[in-house]
Formats: sequence, structure tokens, C-alpha cells
Amino acid sequence: MRFHEPQGNVRVVAAAVLIFAVALLDKFVDAPLAFGFLYLGPILLVGTVWPRWRILATATLCTALSHVFAPPFPLSVALPEDVLVFTALAATGLFAFEVSRTRARELENLHRVEREVDARRSAEEQLEFLIESSPVAILTMAGDCVILRANQAAHKLFAVPDGAFAGKSVRRYLPSLGCVPFGGSAQHAFRTEMQCRGQRDNGEVFLADVFFSTYQTAMGPRLAALVVDASDALREREESGLEQLMAGSRILVGAVSHEIRNVCGAITVIYENLARSGALRSNRDFDALGSLVDTLTRIASMELKQSKRPSDVAGIDLYESLDELRIVLEPYCRDAGIEVRWQVPEELPPVWADRRSLLQVLLNLIKNSQRALEHAETKRIDITVATNVHTVLIRVTDSGPGIGSAEKLFQPFQNGAQSTGLGLFLSRAFVRSFRGDLRHDPTVAGCSFVIELAVAGPSERVPSRTVEHGTHPVAAS
Repeated sequence: MRFHEPQGNVRVVAAAVLIFAVALLDKFVDAPLAFGFLYLGPILLVGTVWPRWRILATATLCTALSHVFAPPFPLSVALPEDVLVFTALAATGLFAFEVSRTRARELENLHRVEREVDARRSAEEQLEFLIESSPVAILTMAGDCVILRANQAAHKLFAVPDGAFAGKSVRRYLPSLGCVPFGGSAQHAFRTEMQCRGQRDNGEVFLADVFFSTYQTAMGPRLAALVVDASDALREREESGLEQLMAGSRILVGAVSHEIRNVCGAITVIYENLARSGALRSNRDFDALGSLVDTLTRIASMELKQSKRPSDVAGIDLYESLDELRIVLEPYCRDAGIEVRWQVPEELPPVWADRRSLLQVLLNLIKNSQRALEHAETKRIDITVATNVHTVLIRVTDSGPGIGSAEKLFQPFQNGAQSTGLGLFLSRAFVRSFRGDLRHDPTVAGCSFVIELAVAGPSERVPSRTVEHGTHPVAAS
């Protein structure tokens, strides 16, 4: 039934009443006239409601009623007349059925198109609002690199007056983006990003991160780009790198100066002993040697300031440093076939540390473990965090062969070490610069290092939460 049930029932009842009325009229009206054609009305009604077989059944019923109540005719006349009446009624009902079904289908399609139009309009309005309210500069370009549309953020980023962006070439503002081959016969689609030089309308240059994609439309190829000013991030990265370099240099120079002071102290003792003996008192080379030792001692005695002021080393969230370590560490370990297992409590106190320096220390320990595991049968690194009242212990343990002699482990310039052999020496210096310590634990199988960090404060605790590290092993294979 193609209509709602109440409407269909009304039509069926109306058709039944009409059939009954026509039958009575055909029976009691004594006239040389057949009223069978009046059955077309109820047939039209049921044709819009019922399926085909019911329409044919109704046509058969009406034909039978017309034959019973019609004036008596010979069989040779009555039979063709009945066939003609049935054909006319059935054809009328089936025609009404097809018209009704076609109309219902068209109405359904019309409603579907209206819903799609409403949904498309709503999506366009939301997309329009998103583009115009986005803090990221969004540009749309045609195949000739002419800008078709730009949002408010793009006008602000490139210092272009409102509404003056359309029709300009993107090559003036992003020369590298103008070299992307997406117009003409180019069929290759791009979905990528790049970092390039950007230029504002007033000539000012900045570093731009560009995320762009190409696509085809009925009007031709198009390129959509999201542009972000990365100048601040570049400055912060370079300043941070310089600060970290200076911090490492100060720690290194300070440690080397300490070693030089020890050597100069020993030389000074020998020099004074020789001077007291009087054997070389008049020797100019001996006096010059004393001056050189004195000068070297004064140079080595110059105290270098710490790279971090006490106010710069504050309580940090250890979860953030571990998350950064995991982001950097796990892809490489997965490619190297090393299993990484994390055991981190769900609640950790803040610790006294510099986040970048702590991350460098952890990365240095992990890199040492990765080199030790290159030829090991079992490749595994365990990173465990434990807490007590005043300290937090970060233990990095690998399943490698271990260290043969740990007596000079933290001394610089060791024979057989890669590069300058300053990795562990600087790592311990970094940890000690923010009230902690780094030590080797020979009691654990393999190679195990422990970073000891001071708790920032008993009342300053990180809220309890479920962290991604969890307390279960996480494999990176």
C-alpha cells in the first residue's frame, strides 16, 4: 500500500460503496442501458491503493456484477461484452496503479533531493563558518596559481586588505607553492606538506608551514592550502638549541677545568718541591714553567656559572618527558626489532628537572642500549619508574651483555668509546645540575642505569590518571 493506512482505508471503503451503488442501480433501474461503465470510478480508487492482483480481482468482480444485472443478451453478444468490460476496467485500474506508483516515486525522489539540498546547505554553512573562523590561513587556487578565495586569517597573515586577495597570484606570497604542478594536463594528486619561505604584502619575510592538496572540479584543477606562520617556533627552537648548547658547553668546560685543576695541583706540588731543593733556582726555563703552571691554575680555577639558574629548574610533570621519549623512541625500536617495556605508576609527583636536559639524558641512555643490543639474541629495554618520599627513580635496563669494567664509566675521553666518550659524563653532569644523580647498577643483569630525581614538593602532586604507558608491558617490535 503506497498511501498511509487511514487514507488507503477511506479509498477502499469509498470504492466498495460505489460498487454496491452501481450494482443496485444496474439491478433496479429498468432501462435499455448498461451501467457497467460506472465501475471505472471505484476501479480508479482501488488502483491508487491496492496491488495489481487485487485490482484484477476487483475488475473481475465488477465484470461479474455487470453481467448479472445487465439486460439479457445472447451468449454470442454477452461474452465479448464481458471481455470488453473486464479489459477496460483492468486497464483503467492498472493505469491508475502505475500513475500512482510513479507519482509516489517522484514525490519520494523530490523529498530525497530536498533533504540532500538541506544537508548540503547546512554542510556548506558549517564549512563556511569553519573556514572564516579558523585561525589558520586557508587559500584556494585555480590551475594558473591565481587565488580564488582566502579567509580572514589569510588576509591577516599576508597583510592583505580585506577582500583584496582574490585574483592575485600565490607565487608572490608563497613562491614554492606556485611551483606545484597541478594545472594543465598534470594528473598527479598531492596530499602533503612543506616548509618554505613566505612573504607578506609589505615585503616582510617569514617561515611558513604549508599543508596542501590538489583536486579536480568541473571548473578545472584546484589547490587548497593551509598556511601557518612558523617563525616563532623557529626562533624558539634555535634559542632553545643555543641555550642547550651553551649549557652543555659550560658543564663540559667546568668538568674539564676541574680535571685540569687536579693535574695543576699535582704539578704545583712537584714544582714547589724542586724549588725548595734549590737545584733549579737559577734556571730560567724552570721559572717559566712555574709561571705557566700558575697561569694554567688561575685559568682552570675560573668558576663557570651553571647553565640553569635555580629559578629555571622547577617542578615538571614527569609524564610529559616520558611521553616525549616514547614518541621519539618507539618507532626506531620497532624498526630495530627491540621490545620496549614500560612500567610507570599511575600517579607521580612533580620532580626538580629541566625537561629538555632530562630528555637528552634518557635518549643518551637508550642510544647506548640500542648499540649494545645490535648483536644480542634477546633485544629488550625496560623503562621502570619508582617513587619514594623524597625521590623518583627512573631505571633504564637492557638485555645486552652488560659493562665489563664500570670503574671509569663516567670519566670523559675514554679509550674505545664512540665519538669523544662524553655521553655518560655529560649526562650525569646534567642530572646533577638539577639536584639529581645518575648511577650504574651492577647488581642487575644486562646494563642498568638509574636516574635519581628529587621530588619538587610533597604537596605538589600530579592528579591521579590512567596514562598511556600503564603498568603493563608495551611491545615495540
